[in-house]
Amino acid sequence: MKLPWILSVYIGRHFILAILLALTGLVGISLMIDIIELLRRASGVHEAPLSIVLEMALLRVPFLAMKLTPYAVLVGSMLALTRLTRTHELVVARAAGVSVWQFLAPALAVVLMLGVFLTTAFNPLAAALLLRYEHLEDKYVNGTPSLLSISSSGLWLRQVENDADHNISEHIIYALRISQNTMGFSNVIVFTFDKNERFAERLDAESATLEPGELRLNKVIRSVPGYPPQSLSSYVLPTTLTLTHIQDSFASPETMSFWRLPSFVRMLENAGFSALRHRLYWHSLLSNPFLMAGTVFVAAVFSLRLPRRGRIGLLIVAGVVSGFLMHFFTDIIFALGSAGTLPVWLAAWTPALVVLMIGGAMLLHLEDG
Repeated sequence: MKLPWILSVYIGRHFILAILLALTGLVGISLMIDIIELLRRASGVHEAPLSIVLEMALLRVPFLAMKLTPYAVLVGSMLALTRLTRTHELVVARAAGVSVWQFLAPALAVVLMLGVFLTTAFNPLAAALLLRYEHLEDKYVNGTPSLLSISSSGLWLRQVENDADHNISEHIIYALRISQNTMGFSNVIVFTFDKNERFAERLDAESATLEPGELRLNKVIRSVPGYPPQSLSSYVLPTTLTLTHIQDSFASPETMSFWRLPSFVRMLENAGFSALRHRLYWHSLLSNPFLMAGTVFVAAVFSLRLPRRGRIGLLIVAGVVSGFLMHFFTDIIFALGSAGTLPVWLAAWTPALVVLMIGGAMLLHLEDG
């Protein structure tokens, strides 16, 4: 029997409403936890008023919504299927010849469309707001502004130096690329400004090596206003920069939109840095709709049997445990992918494929086995 269109719309509407209800609840709980945590972190910082803390918490809401949507799909699908089963609507549909795969088709269509919307349209908004959140966090909570900016033309580093005589100077360092193996910079330019932000000197070097406490420039041309350029075989620039500090200054992949990530990955790799985290995140965004589709199958396994009186608690516990195991398994696989132990595509797609296969196999065994 072919599922009537009006019944498909009815089932799909139940699913989307239940998913939105579950998502609202999960985001609300996470938002309260976020506000409490931000208040704790900002309690010793006088420059972080309550309005900034609330703004920061609200800026994270779209990102939280994206992170929690797979679990909201699991909980919402269980709510929708349990309600339709308890009211005997699915029982009547199945008695009329509608298979489990047919009445799950509208739910899968809704979830897949939701996943595509989140990845392609909602993600750029969430990324932009999360980037704003991180800027406010660095300014008001951490007090550590970003050291690095990367573009297709190379890398730009910023360093503020305070010498023994308390003379403050600022260095803007440009490098075409950096080798992580040799700690070497190529095609280096350093602009130096004094404490009054006046230009003091420019250093052009063919290469440079980052060593503990210093940046050693090689084959340098030093230009100082009012004096002719001076050629130097080497020049030592005191620095507190390390390769770890530079890498930590990269924009996190979550602050990059789905559409911008591929070009940013190319820029990182051209500059000599690893882009594992960013490529893994991009593939995880691609696999997210299929992960949510798999959670519908898992929810159906726990929700299609009419629960007897007093057994509804077991259903809730089973759903919570399933969500926890899915989260735990996903985190482990992503950690292996970030460390380079697993290929990026395998680490990103394994959770979605495993949930799809396990949910589908369990449902197939339950219904047709």
